Amino acid sequence: MAVREDYYEILGVPRNATDEEIKRAFRKLAFQYHPDRNKEPGAEEKFKEINEAYQVLSDPERRSRYDRYGRVDIEEGFSDFGFGGLGDIFESFWNGFDTIFGRTVHRVPQKGDSVQAHLTLSFEEAVFGCHKEVEIQRVEFCPACRGVGSEPGTNPQTCPDCRGTGQVRRVLQSVFGRYTSTTTCSRCGGAGTIIPHPCSQCHGRGRVRMKRKIRVDIPAGVDDGYRLRLEGEGSAGLNGGPDGDLYVSLSVKPHTFFRRDGSDILYELPINFAQAALGDVVKVPSLDGKLDLTIPAGTQNGRTFRFKGKGIPHVDGKGRGDLLVKVNVITPQHLDKNQRRLFEELAKVLPRGEPPRDN
Repeated sequence: MAVREDYYEILGVPRNATDEEIKRAFRKLAFQYHPDRNKEPGAEEKFKEINEAYQVLSDPERRSRYDRYGRVDIEEGFSDFGFGGLGDIFESFWNGFDTIFGRTVHRVPQKGDSVQAHLTLSFEEAVFGCHKEVEIQRVEFCPACRGVGSEPGTNPQTCPDCRGTGQVRRVLQSVFGRYTSTTTCSRCGGAGTIIPHPCSQCHGRGRVRMKRKIRVDIPAGVDDGYRLRLEGEGSAGLNGGPDGDLYVSLSVKPHTFFRRDGSDILYELPINFAQAALGDVVKVPSLDGKLDLTIPAGTQNGRTFRFKGKGIPHVDGKGRGDLLVKVNVITPQHLDKNQRRLFEELAKVLPRGEPPRDN
């Protein structure tokens, strides 16, 4: 015989509480203090107290002895719900919620996996666009069984465990009452069918990995790091879902003398002192061939000239960037005697560059 705490106080119910009131109080406290849900110190001991109180008060004979003597012998026949998983209580409760909330275990259509690929383009290919081929591996429906999974000439059979529904239902009885648990059929995995004779090529999976060469249309104006999406060129979908997509990332090789700034092209033009001072007309390269550039007399080093619409096409096909020509006045490093004499004569008549003097 063991003296216990006040079981009514533990469950928070009056001494004249009905069986239903005791059950509701226990249900609420059990969920609150079960160690699988409550990790606070003392929760496990509290749950044992709640469990013990309910074991006594839910049994008419034990409750009667407890009310009469204030104690009861619970060493014999005392059952513990245990702490593995959520025990019988929580298994039936949460499985019941699956039915209450209408959660389904039927397989739903899923989009196939995406596939990644990479291409390297020349500067011109990126600017003007081109057609390329990329080799990929993707998952497709098995060509032998057409995705069914059965050896050709045979057919899948209805699963005997779930009778084709893909679900197994069972009724559980607990302190909370009766609950219907709906789970995915373990034998067929929710498909509703089994395959007695699996396809020898895909081993019953209905899908195989295949190598494919895919044509990729590169639009004009793409840049380094650009990524193209080819819809439906990825792996096959599941359960009737759409196929995945193919994503092709692009790298662009640098040009020999052009530099790119978005949709603009930058070109550095070297000229000599005479061209800068006297002016000149020179040919400069562009994407459309040679262009005439008029250099005004007195042009300073670093001046930039702009050719509108001679740059890179916009990817959306609306217009083009510009060609920017930056002038670099080159200082000669090696002079012959005649060149040196001419520069010396010129130096006598040109103003000397000197720093300003302090006042």
